[in-house]
Amino acid sequence: MSVVRATTITPAPAWSPVTTGHYQPVPVRVPLCRVEGTIGGDIGFELWLPIDWNGRLLGAGVGGDAGVFNYADMSRRVAQGFATVTTDGGHKSTQARWMADAKARVDYEHRATHLTARAAKAIARRYYRRDVAKSYFLGCSGGGRQALKEMQNYPGDYDGVIAGAPGPYMPLQSVRMMWGALLQKHDPAGALRDGDWALYERRATAACDAKDGVADGIVANPLQCRFAIATLACRPGQATDCLSAPKLAMLETIVKPMPDERGRAMDWGLYPGVRTRPGPPSPLLRAMWADGVHADPDWNEDRFRRTADLAAANRAMPELRADKTAISPFLRAGGKAILYQGWADPSTNAGPTLRYYRDLARAQGGIARLRDSVRLFMVPGMYHCAGGPGADAFGGSGHPGESTDPAGDVVWSLIRWVERGRAPDRLIAAKLDAGTVRFTRPLCPFPQAARYDGIGPTDRETSYECKVDPDLTRLMSN
Repeated sequence: MSVVRATTITPAPAWSPVTTGHYQPVPVRVPLCRVEGTIGGDIGFELWLPIDWNGRLLGAGVGGDAGVFNYADMSRRVAQGFATVTTDGGHKSTQARWMADAKARVDYEHRATHLTARAAKAIARRYYRRDVAKSYFLGCSGGGRQALKEMQNYPGDYDGVIAGAPGPYMPLQSVRMMWGALLQKHDPAGALRDGDWALYERRATAACDAKDGVADGIVANPLQCRFAIATLACRPGQATDCLSAPKLAMLETIVKPMPDERGRAMDWGLYPGVRTRPGPPSPLLRAMWADGVHADPDWNEDRFRRTADLAAANRAMPELRADKTAISPFLRAGGKAILYQGWADPSTNAGPTLRYYRDLARAQGGIARLRDSVRLFMVPGMYHCAGGPGADAFGGSGHPGESTDPAGDVVWSLIRWVERGRAPDRLIAAKLDAGTVRFTRPLCPFPQAARYDGIGPTDRETSYECKVDPDLTRLMSN
């Protein structure tokens, strides 16, 4: 480990670091020591040490292909007294074909986050002349996957982790993305545009919205939604607000469970009304196989084979998966984990997260025992980490706000669980419009879901109760 520089910053009136990534910071108004360093020559990290320290360390995860720092969560939480740390995952976003480097792949999979946690604790000890009292990790998407890897592989790093939209079996999720993109590439007449997905989402939502007793543009539980895709078909003479026969067939294929080459289901498919990314395979998706798996910059994506390439990805990057269920060391150490997942997430779909939680419950002797240490909160109407029609602000990674109230901030809810033994029975999520709260909803620990009491105002979380949902309970046995 080497420290590139350590700078004392006393904002007057505010300071913000510059980033080319989407983890844009909020202005920092507290004095701190900013430490920039590297581990092993190429794992970059930043550690911010506030003068007024609360004794805790917060790791801030990074999604996508990493290569940048998560200044967004660092800047929000350093103001609350946390020492905050983040890593670029062992490479820079400007580094072409970094996945072709075996060390860079391993750093990205899990090692960079672990070594950064160790370095942060060592530096904090020297700076404050006392040990970190408690450490926590917050991440969504790839950052959520990092949270799961910390729980699974390095149970001593963090006392509690928050994993949002983690994509536990990311190689399989990537196979689905590549498969859907190639289907449309090879069938231009059936290729679905963003407007086609929006039509599907809108119609499915209209069909299932009121099943929870509240017509609010949100499908509370997609498992209860029954929507006939055939109703989107264009009638004779109709050219708008409908789907042609090729597009209808494409949509029906993509939302069903993805088959392998022998026709056997590889996943659970997509829930009704869940849209996905239109267009050709993304550059990151292609790089995963071209550079990370086949080490061939000229790899032809048309040679992609679902079963064979999934197996190849698991061989080349075995720790990219974050679906290990053997987490006894983390649990024995008193570790706690909160997972959250948008029901309407088009990127890391809800199915894999639900399947992982089911498998965790089975491995730990049932969901009742698992809930003592690991809880999952499904978020109706939320897209990837945030966005969508649902209430999507509750202190998760990238969420706005400066609350320290455990009722509405998942980080402080986790802290209360770890340090006071009080497990979160609900979280209050808000829908914001230019900083103004439009409505609030409770998020309930799985297998509970919010149920309207039929009396109070529908835009307030106090009008909803968390009740066990039979559909969610049945999902655990599938």
